[in-house]
Amino acid sequence: MKASELRKKSKDELNSLLLEKSREQFNLRMQKGTGQLSKPDQMKKVRREIARIHTILNQMASATV
Repeated sequence: MKASELRKKSKDELNSLLLEKSREQFNLRMQKGTGQLSKPDQMKKVRREIARIHTILNQMASATV
């Protein structure tokens, strides 16, 4: 998901998306540990999406202060 799409979402939507991506990252880590990970590049994509969401949330927090 692009940053411009994330900026259109509310804070609650971003928090729920962050929780979803964190769970996805956990599942990918478990798959990697058991040798079942079929797409290793997916871990990098999820990690970057989590970072994007954190960045947008921090920007929202600093904009309201």
